[in-house]
Amino acid sequence: MSIVKELSRRALQTLAVAAAVVAVSFPAAAQVPAAQATPPPPAAPRNVPIPKPVERTLANGLRVVVVERSNMPLVSAALMIRNGGEVDPPQLAGLADITASLLTKGTQARTAPQIAEAIEALGGSIESGARWDASTASVGVMSSRINNAMEILADVVRRPTFKEEEVERLRAQYLDDLTVALGQPGSIARYVASRVVFGDAPYGHPISGTPESIAKIKRDDIVRLHATYYRPDNAILVIGGDIAAADAFKTAERFFGDWQKPTAPLPASSAKANATTGATAQRIVVVDKPDAGQAAVLVARTGIRRTDPEFFRGIVANSVLSGYSGRLNQEIRIKRGLSYGARSALETRRETGPFMAEAQTKNESGAVVAGLLLGELARLAGGELPDAELTPRKAVLIGGFARNLETAGGLVSQVANLALYGLSFDEINNYINNVQSITAKDVQGFAGSRLDSKVASIIIVGDAKKFLPELQKQYKNVEVIPVADLDLNIAQLRKTK
Repeated sequence: MSIVKELSRRALQTLAVAAAVVAVSFPAAAQVPAAQATPPPPAAPRNVPIPKPVERTLANGLRVVVVERSNMPLVSAALMIRNGGEVDPPQLAGLADITASLLTKGTQARTAPQIAEAIEALGGSIESGARWDASTASVGVMSSRINNAMEILADVVRRPTFKEEEVERLRAQYLDDLTVALGQPGSIARYVASRVVFGDAPYGHPISGTPESIAKIKRDDIVRLHATYYRPDNAILVIGGDIAAADAFKTAERFFGDWQKPTAPLPASSAKANATTGATAQRIVVVDKPDAGQAAVLVARTGIRRTDPEFFRGIVANSVLSGYSGRLNQEIRIKRGLSYGARSALETRRETGPFMAEAQTKNESGAVVAGLLLGELARLAGGELPDAELTPRKAVLIGGFARNLETAGGLVSQVANLALYGLSFDEINNYINNVQSITAKDVQGFAGSRLDSKVASIIIVGDAKKFLPELQKQYKNVEVIPVADLDLNIAQLRKTK
């Protein structure tokens, strides 16, 4: 026998002995149980009562809300201005977001590095930014250091300097981010969808602006927006965590009590100025991007307001559609293998927000995926919805809500949103029951009346020659816009020559 063969024979013997030892010592390893065919049903949700927030309005009009939670020695505070991207001037999209982002970039007393160093020395964090209906600055620290953090929060909100060098630095960052986003079919599709749904109304523009609008913003514009909307009678301060309500109110009075309310009235209510009727007819828009490796397919239409009586029906209906085990992903990814993932979102705002369903797929299947997205909306309205499917989708909502309340910052965010939209604080403790009460009939009714696929528009961004012929067989009046001609600043979406 050769040396090679003898070594091979001994190696096989050694492996056999080792396998036998493992099987004797660890019998479970030798008998791997079969994979469970279906996951176990979710347990019944449990209500964990959250202390009811208490509130007080200071003499200058600042609304202060406090929610106590003493299980961890942490406190979070958020100062929320009741306006965000909705008040951007038509040619200056992104102004509210840039203004809010600049709050932490320097004040009359501290430079941007000094603000960062001061917060780090407290072992805390500070953030600022804007969304559609609000602009927010927030801090989070240990409860023993909340007064120091509140001093910094008041400073950045009330006395920002908006130095030119900070404005230009942030402008460059925004332009870089937009350059990256406008090279991605998915981002382009979402920008286009907002214009298709809302046209030239405020919700139609990108909240972070466009390359053209960001380039136009001047420091004077930022100062003017801050002076107009950052005022105590247009703000809500929410403090939550390990702090007594009496102490929180004293802290609020100490750092915000002398914040002067301007003599000029606030501008007209944004809720009235920004009201939109939304799209009433289906629109099919193709953005031809020949270098796109995949097509982004998006279906969009108007949804609901945050204060809509059907809010809970809406979020349960969306949960049935979205998520890994939601219908869109089941049909498009798992069943057909046409995408890595499909999802939907029902975004609620002060005024009617958008509903969007989306997936990315190979260019050749762009038209097919568009049909599948619309088909699932129609099936939700007219098909069956068994409890075996509905119950887990409710559990996903309840679990996500509970996770958002685990931190002081998450709790403050939830309370601040309720305060912003004028909703009862009781909704926090009633959330689980409100979700659980939704029936299959409720979901089907909502889908039929509020998510009607017949008026949902289709947006596809990709290499048009690979899907356009099939799309044109299914839909009339398809608009094709070369990506070089795309203009996100106007409802027409096409550059004028």
